[in-house]
Amino acid sequence: MGYSFRARLESMDTGTVAVIQMKDLTDRNRVDSRALVLVDMAKPKEHHLVKPGDLIFRSRGLVSTSAILEEDPGIAVVAAPLLRIRVTDNGVLPEYLNWFIRQKPAQTFFASQAKGTAQRMISKGTLEGLKVFIPPLDRQRAIVTMASLAEEEQQIMKKLADKRRQCISTKLIRLAQGA
Repeated sequence: MGYSFRARLESMDTGTVAVIQMKDLTDRNRVDSRALVLVDMAKPKEHHLVKPGDLIFRSRGLVSTSAILEEDPGIAVVAAPLLRIRVTDNGVLPEYLNWFIRQKPAQTFFASQAKGTAQRMISKGTLEGLKVFIPPLDRQRAIVTMASLAEEEQQIMKKLADKRRQCISTKLIRLAQGA
């Protein structure tokens, strides 16, 4: 479970502990640790600390996905309502689990188990009940690679479509002006 702070987090230059919040999870399912809030607090308990390879799960909101922590943020915790997932089985790649959580079987399971109407919530127990298909490591690596390439392709296609739309708009404006 994420660390529950009693008050609004205020960043402190002298803070000793970095805090990962919902705003630090990117659309590409990564943790952006460049601007983590620093707070001054006693060293957290070991089970609250995060490390590279951990997944940070969005337990509330419309999207029930995770983001992977790729960089070492130093001494850092996850703020509630986020959940930290640490893969401890050498037969599972964190990147694979991060990918799997976004797939239809996992998303269907989360949708069927979500609590609340205005604010969907996935409990820790529900997350623990997710059935994960675990292929051999070489297949996991292949899946992660292919998924990454497909994501990159989508980003390129989006940029291309935006450029095309800009080009056509510019030509149409010139045409409208009689040029």
